[in-house]
Amino acid sequence: MKNIIVLTGSPRVGSNTDQMAEAFIKGAQLAGHAVSKISTATLHIQGCVGCDCCYRDEGHPCCHDDDFNKIAPLIEHADVVVFATPIYWYTFPATIKRVIDQFYCFYCGKRDIKGKKAVLLSCGEDTAYNMFDGIQRAYELCLPVLGWSNAGMVLVPGVNKIGDIQNTDGLKRCEELGKLI
Repeated sequence: MKNIIVLTGSPRVGSNTDQMAEAFIKGAQLAGHAVSKISTATLHIQGCVGCDCCYRDEGHPCCHDDDFNKIAPLIEHADVVVFATPIYWYTFPATIKRVIDQFYCFYCGKRDIKGKKAVLLSCGEDTAYNMFDGIQRAYELCLPVLGWSNAGMVLVPGVNKIGDIQNTDGLKRCEELGKLI
């Protein structure tokens, strides 16, 4: 059994991204894994100020008293971290990017988080597949720095309105990937 954390980046409840995350979760749970889902849009996380005080203040990941300190232990103890996010401007939207930027705490605080698997689930309005170039490249650049490996990606173009994802094979692909983790 693996411990999986799913970080969602959409502020829209029931969004296409949420549906992708839920399909992945269903597959992972059917495979016997423990899964936690965190909506990053509801978190209060300040931006990194580069103070390098990570894990120095009573073991808190960040010197800011914000929600990253609550979710950092979940990320540390996960075997798999899933990024489920829409594409708004060709890369990670601010809701989930704030969390990713705070991963600096693990690096600066010399936390051993190597060996995890990561998954990217993303969708967007544009019908051209190259809209994913920016997010895919950012994701791929982060993994070696974190010492993580890519366990898969599901990228679905041409979805905008809530429910559009149901007219694609995206949910099936997410569920199958969840089963394979």
